[in-house]
Amino acid sequence: MLLSELSGKEIINLHDGAKLGSIGESDIKISPEGKIEAIIIDSRAGYGRFFNKNSEKEGGYVVVPWKAIKKVGSEVIIVDIDM
Repeated sequence: MLLSELSGKEIINLHDGAKLGSIGESDIKISPEGKIEAIIIDSRAGYGRFFNKNSEKEGGYVVVPWKAIKKVGSEVIIVDIDM
């Protein structure tokens, strides 16, 4: 899968069914080794209440660890975060 294919996908939390937002082209955190570490959701778009122990606040964004991603579908990305 290409990073560009993630763009525009809705992010849904499996834990409670909540829509967390959608991912933009630049909303990926990559390690120096080139591995994806997290997806980043703009909390200024109304999703700021989703900060918790499994995500971190980073300059107005929610960072969802890559290990929390359960499935990448054609239209959505399913994550499992206990909020």
